[in-house]
Amino acid sequence: MTSTTARTADDSAITLSTSGLSAADVLAVARRGAPVQLDAAAREEVVRVRAHIDALAAPGHAPVYGVSTGFGALADTAIAPSMRHALQRSLIRSHAAGAGPEVETEVVRALMLLRARTLASGRTGVRPVVVETMLALLNAQITPIVHEYGSLGCSGDLAPLSHCAIVLMGEGRARDHDGTERPVPELLAEAGIEPVLLEEKEGLALINGTDGMLGMLLMAIADLDELVRTADLTTALTVQGLRGRDTVFRPELHAPLRPHPGQEASAANILALLEGSPIIADVAAEGSRVQDAYSLRCAPQVAGGVRDTIEHARTVAERELASAIDNPVVLEDGTVTSNGNFHGAPVAYVLDFLAVVSADLASIAERRTDRMLDRSRSHGLPPFLADDPGVDSGFMIAQYTQAAMVSEMKRLAVPASVDSIPSSAMQEDHVSMGWHAARKLRTSVENLRRVLAIELLTASRAIDLRAPLEPSAASAAAVEVLRRTVQGPGPDRFLAPDIAEAEARLLDGTVLAAVEEVTGTLR
Repeated sequence: MTSTTARTADDSAITLSTSGLSAADVLAVARRGAPVQLDAAAREEVVRVRAHIDALAAPGHAPVYGVSTGFGALADTAIAPSMRHALQRSLIRSHAAGAGPEVETEVVRALMLLRARTLASGRTGVRPVVVETMLALLNAQITPIVHEYGSLGCSGDLAPLSHCAIVLMGEGRARDHDGTERPVPELLAEAGIEPVLLEEKEGLALINGTDGMLGMLLMAIADLDELVRTADLTTALTVQGLRGRDTVFRPELHAPLRPHPGQEASAANILALLEGSPIIADVAAEGSRVQDAYSLRCAPQVAGGVRDTIEHARTVAERELASAIDNPVVLEDGTVTSNGNFHGAPVAYVLDFLAVVSADLASIAERRTDRMLDRSRSHGLPPFLADDPGVDSGFMIAQYTQAAMVSEMKRLAVPASVDSIPSSAMQEDHVSMGWHAARKLRTSVENLRRVLAIELLTASRAIDLRAPLEPSAASAAAVEVLRRTVQGPGPDRFLAPDIAEAEARLLDGTVLAAVEEVTGTLR
């Protein structure tokens, strides 16, 4: 799984300081190729702290973990000064032991930027050249090849970070700005980057962080922020396609009675999206039904719970962004001390939580879609929304595809963070599996978008079939964007490109943008 990241002309440089980065900074560099520069004050702090490491590394000083000893289960083995360059090289080479498919370019860029953020904090004891070389790789769009497997989410994302660190040394594998793999020495020389000869402590500092799982968490939160609003939109479309009621979305039924902020926001969004709908007005005038099915009536409760879970995850991500994670760490007074901050548990938990709520949001969307295709529950729509039922199958198999993805998402909702396999001769006897929680969440987020794309297709077709009654203005704006490239009702045709097109319109944000021109910014 690889992707390319192209730098955009309107991205100003991100400045790396001792105070860290924002989530928006990480997304700008990871996804849009924004350049990065090191703040002068941060560089001075890195120089100041490095002096403490040089003193501890001096001949005759007592052994200090990570500076003049081995690592992990070999922490009690002292290393002579003449062998310490070899120690650092060996650490990175041996730990660059990943396997399996390549991870996406945006993940690798986030991984590198977040590691550079901690290196620039002044708590790791590296020299400025290490930080500056990492930033030079990012700015030159050189992307180390990092593999799917290798991190246990404890002692940091060791293997993924080592695959980045080895490129700083002029070794390993990497791709250029076009995504072409080329020899690392050639890539560095072309960019004017000198390989780094790692000094004491620097190898360990390059690989001992939660940066991979944090980067993927930040990107998942950004994606889910958009997808949860998209789910409110597809709900509103389906309510109209099924001739549902809008009364359950009234504000007095939410915050005053059940004050979950996410539920209140979702209900308000759906009500705004239904405002002025002639279909809804016709349903109210008919007065034939008292209640809609749970998948319509309880949509704010489900999507609201998703929102509240995202907010908890955002709190954890912001705390992690404010952290300086290394082991050993250099304290303000220059003391170098061991710690357990590299353990990924806090991040792993919320990654798993997000996989759970993503699966449930997809599940309720699939149920709404299925209802539109069943003539016994769709209130007058043709079976499977087919043009000529019997000859045509309509959207029958599109719902199968939804169901397959939802089933997969339910399996991916099984938490990774409850597992632990001891490593390093039982020195590392409890690990977080946070990297794998992040990897499966990425798949869940992609599938959620596809599930909502199919609901968008289905609900838009159902609304078209309600003519001459029209949907709300906001809903009509969404359907209009879709209809630019996806035909309306008619005989069966090759459906996979339509699904891909709907997914692309959700991914590029054009559907939501058109809707929000009518409603204003959705919550």
